[in-house]
This record gives sequence, structure tokens and C-alpha cells, in this order.
Amino acid sequence: MNRSFIIIAALLGACTVALGAFGAHALKDKLTEYTTGIYETAVKYQFYHVFALLATGMLMQYFSNSWMLWSGRLFIIGMLIFCGSLYLLTYFLINGNESMKWLGAITPIGGLCFIAGWVCMAIGIIKTPA
Repeated sequence: MNRSFIIIAALLGACTVALGAFGAHALKDKLTEYTTGIYETAVKYQFYHVFALLATGMLMQYFSNSWMLWSGRLFIIGMLIFCGSLYLLTYFLINGNESMKWLGAITPIGGLCFIAGWVCMAIGIIKTPA
């Protein structure tokens, strides 16, 4: 078990709920249909990967290797890059700053981190002797 990943997942889970509520209530009148989609995608993928990080932390009790360690790290990095860039993009767009649309171009890097995290998890499980 990786206690750090479980603690980080719990804290990020709390942040995700807060960000979702903030978007649904405080930003409700500021978001357009387009920016709502961006924001909701960030919250949704953050929540998915909070659970992935939680699972990684628990799976490390049985499959403790560097592949699993990198799986958790990549999920965290993916949340920072993928979700973080979408939150920032939403912020700039609702404040009328169209020049920051380039942030959308770095979002796929976070997506690749998510994919790599899942692949590392699979390899970490496969590489552990049964």
C-alpha cells in the first residue's frame, strides 16, 4: 500500500468536489455552454483519476514495484496538466482573455500522462509474479 498516494487521492477528491460545486453554483451565471463543457471535462477527468490514484495506492500492497509507483505519479501529473490547463482555460475565457486559448494545446500532454499511468498499472500487475 502506498499511503502517500491514498492521502493525495483523498485530498484531491475533496478538491474535486469543491471545484464541482464551485462550478455549479458560483460560476453558473458566468459560464457559457462552451466554457461549461471545458470545466465539466476537467472536473470529470480529475474525479476519474482520483479513483485511479486511490486504486493505485491500494494495489501497491500486492503489486509493489516501480511500474505501479510511476502509475500513481503519472496520474498526479496528468491531473495537474490535463485538468489544470482546462481550469485555467476556463478562467481566462470567462474573463474575456481569448489569447490564452493556447492552453488547450497542452491538455493532451496530461491525457498522455493518464494513458501512460494506466499502461504502467497494467505492466506493474503483469510483472509481479502470481
